[in-house]
Amino acid sequence: MIDVFESIGAKIFTNACGPCIGQWSRPGAEKEEKNSIVHSFNRNFKKRADGNPNTNAFVASPEMVAAIAISGRLDFNPMTDTLKNDKGEDVMLAEPSGFELPPKGFAVDDNGYQAPAEDGSGIEVVVDPKSERLQLLEPFAAWDGNDFTGMKLLIKAKGKCTTDHISMAGPWLRFRGHLENISQNMLIGAVNYFNDKSNSVKDQLTGTYEPVPTAAAAYRDAGMGSLVVGDENYGEGSSREHAAMEPRFLGVKAVIVRSYARIHETNLKKQGVLGLTFANKADYDIIMEDDTIDIVGLADFAPGKQLKLVLTHADGTKDEIMANHTYNQSQVEWFKAGSALNLIKKANA
Repeated sequence: MIDVFESIGAKIFTNACGPCIGQWSRPGAEKEEKNSIVHSFNRNFKKRADGNPNTNAFVASPEMVAAIAISGRLDFNPMTDTLKNDKGEDVMLAEPSGFELPPKGFAVDDNGYQAPAEDGSGIEVVVDPKSERLQLLEPFAAWDGNDFTGMKLLIKAKGKCTTDHISMAGPWLRFRGHLENISQNMLIGAVNYFNDKSNSVKDQLTGTYEPVPTAAAAYRDAGMGSLVVGDENYGEGSSREHAAMEPRFLGVKAVIVRSYARIHETNLKKQGVLGLTFANKADYDIIMEDDTIDIVGLADFAPGKQLKLVLTHADGTKDEIMANHTYNQSQVEWFKAGSALNLIKKANA
């Protein structure tokens, strides 16, 4: 079957995540010219397919995608339109036929599973320290037992903020094995409430506007960490683990929103980021661009018990707001250990 497709000049994609979330290497995409593609994979987001914001992507059945590709026309109707064959004759594409499902069921001789070594203690995973695509992960630090104090507001995201806004796909996916590099896309698609711009937030240490990852790293390296504020249904979309790992890596200690997409909230919990919601949704409006934030009461962090945020504004005035959470006791232990993996490692030690 592959020979048939290759005979008409087709490139074969893996039937996996890549074509869906944007692992295309399309020559000329960097020119950002207007163009259209038709595919049978996933819904489209701007810049998702190839990084070009002017690529329009339309979803159709595999049969229609093939017909349009063969004809080279977006308006081609295989039920009425003809094509020229190699003899110059007008011909029509045959109506598709075949089996909806394999008549004998799905037969898998090799499921791809490779059992791990019985004793892995002597196995060393060697990664080139100069690699841009692979980086060994270091465990995140456990909670130190103290309240979070002196945090800076990193970004107050305005409106819709999906996992694509938090951790874009496309050309960034080549770094998915390198947490430091892929973290350079953290929240670069989110709209800053205070200037209506993407990837432009005020660095309170310098007073300048910087890319979100740059400001986050500055707060992390200064030992104060940061807080992210979001609106409704924060983190909807693909359950992309990097959307939670990147804030953790860049020193984001807590995220407080009006409401979460369920999977992203759980991902934040697993990585040791404190995931909170406003007890009063109107308190979203209280948070100002130059705020310094404390979260108090962490020593008594428990299921069903609210936490308090103290906001210190640039003029020295303060506001106190209450935050809810959905942590159960096991998830509280994730937070204390620094991540779910840390707790699992401790339990298996």
